[in-house]
Amino acid sequence: MTKYCRNTAFIGLLTLNLIQISVSSVVSVGDFNKDFYMTWSPSHVNTSADGRARSLKLDKESGAGFASNEMFLFGQIDMQIKVVPGYSAGTVVAFYLTSDQPNHDEIDFEFLGNVTGQPYILQTNVFADGYGNREERIYLWFDPRKDFHTYSILWNLHQIVFMVDWVPIRVYRNHADKGVAFPRWQPMSIKTSLWNGDSWATRGGHDKVDWSKGPFIASFRKYKIDACVWKGNSRFCRGASSTNWWNKDRFSTLTWTQRRFFKWVRKYHLIYDYCQDNKRFQNNLPKECSLPKY
Repeated sequence: MTKYCRNTAFIGLLTLNLIQISVSSVVSVGDFNKDFYMTWSPSHVNTSADGRARSLKLDKESGAGFASNEMFLFGQIDMQIKVVPGYSAGTVVAFYLTSDQPNHDEIDFEFLGNVTGQPYILQTNVFADGYGNREERIYLWFDPRKDFHTYSILWNLHQIVFMVDWVPIRVYRNHADKGVAFPRWQPMSIKTSLWNGDSWATRGGHDKVDWSKGPFIASFRKYKIDACVWKGNSRFCRGASSTNWWNKDRFSTLTWTQRRFFKWVRKYHLIYDYCQDNKRFQNNLPKECSLPKY
């Protein structure tokens, strides 16, 4: 067996294990018309007849976005996304959770457009109590423009785990007992958007949107919402029950299999970590940077 085949079989087995631990009861799967509303520029949102697929368009006139009808406190959200194909410099595709409050919490996936042929950069960020500046960036190990891939956020009392095709790429742990802010009280809605971020998104704003290559299209499908719907009382979402599976002890940290994937991502694909940016923070890194990641 070749080295490639061995690696493929190994990754396939590990991925199967990761998928198996995430199976649970489902709040909602699949109908964008039922679970989401358009937040801006409806003319730039296209939804399939059955409601199972949706795309956003960016042109000189506008970008677009949509958001969930419900708000949630803890759970797991999966979304299949195919980002803008071809030349996409300056564009930003965002999939995130946000509380929309002055001291807001937010959990972000941001796909930063690029010049054709360059590796695609995925940025993640966490806001807690209104404070962000926790960016991490990775090069994806595949071309996200060619096909759909699953991007997931697991959010519970213990940790936030960002996953790509069930591979954990980032962990933000709950160290509130050590004075580190963690999103744990404010419910959040699910949002997606496609917009012009060419002041910063591609090589620090060096590469701008080329409108002659537009319109730019990002596609979404096969989402899964398995989370606690906010009804005004946090204790229902914070309890460790059979319904709130995400708060069980086995989801309080990464499994052995997940840790192997996580270390692989950090070693080979991480290109920026705010916790390594002493210049930015003037050698006074945020407190969580010195605490365990899992």
